Amino acid sequence: MGVVYHAHYLAYVEQGRTELLRSLGRSYRDVEDAGVLLVVVDVGLQFRRPAGYDDVLRVRTRLAQAKGPRLRFEYEIERVEDGALLATAHTTLATTDKTGRPIRPPPELVALLSDAAPGAADGKARTPPSVGEGSRSRGEPVR
Repeated sequence: MGVVYHAHYLAYVEQGRTELLRSLGRSYRDVEDAGVLLVVVDVGLQFRRPAGYDDVLRVRTRLAQAKGPRLRFEYEIERVEDGALLATAHTTLATTDKTGRPIRPPPELVALLSDAAPGAADGKARTPPSVGEGSRSRGEPVR
């Protein structure tokens, strides 16, 4: 078919979230070391155009809402070559302690994510040439 398998988009949005934190000087490990787990409780994807194998993609990530123990992120996935919007997505993450009990996210984490400029977490990902193979940003192989 020559198009990216739909489930790969979930990995792209996860990478977008990870890169957002990293671009702000934090990592998921930092958050977890502080005793906070980020657990995905809802995901939505809307496909607009197909990505082809070996297309280089940009994932724009932003915190859309922080309410109680939930953080909602929104994403735009576009092809770098022509700027075409390929998909939009959202994820809702619950913040929990290490035992799995819901907790409010640390205010400094919410402030950090809220202050990020839209698109600050532009991460590039190369789409896989076949299911389960390919590369991500910076050309690392998918394992």
